[in-house]
Amino acid sequence: GAASPGPVNIIATSSSVNFGFKRTLPHVLGASASYGLIVFLVGIGLNQVLLDVPMFSQWLKYVGALFLLYMAYKIATSKASSDASGAVTTAPSFLQGALTQGLNPKAWLVSMSGVAVFVTPNTPAFTYLIIFTVLSFVVCFLGVSIWAVAGHMMGSLISQYQIMFNRIMGLLLGLAVVSMFI
Repeated sequence: GAASPGPVNIIATSSSVNFGFKRTLPHVLGASASYGLIVFLVGIGLNQVLLDVPMFSQWLKYVGALFLLYMAYKIATSKASSDASGAVTTAPSFLQGALTQGLNPKAWLVSMSGVAVFVTPNTPAFTYLIIFTVLSFVVCFLGVSIWAVAGHMMGSLISQYQIMFNRIMGLLLGLAVVSMFI
């Protein structure tokens, strides 16, 4: 799940094209830390709350959609990194990476299934939860980093088409949000 196309990876790719891998790293770290936290929370029982209170899942879906649409707008309207217009553009922050992942319904669903398969049936469950949480962080970091590295490598190749690339990536992120409701 960490390396499959999704909102976090689209933002990582777009950010690396525009700002390079080093400036995208806070987003990657924020998304990975958030995913590790999600896995841990699900493992200590939040999954039962999500199942018992379906309204929370709906709230997560709508708030997540609004935040991701905001990020899609930011990506689609960002200037080329070589743009001399003086426009201030910044790479997504650690907090934005954490929020993108934390508000991503896919992250919650994947973590719930992972905890059910790899933690719940094992004893002592808490030890397995810690191991699974750490592994989830590492795998998420590697998966999102692959997309960021790919974006960094594409950056110099598409520099003359950067604004069009930004618009396409913003559109793809917007379509990912729409697909949550279909």
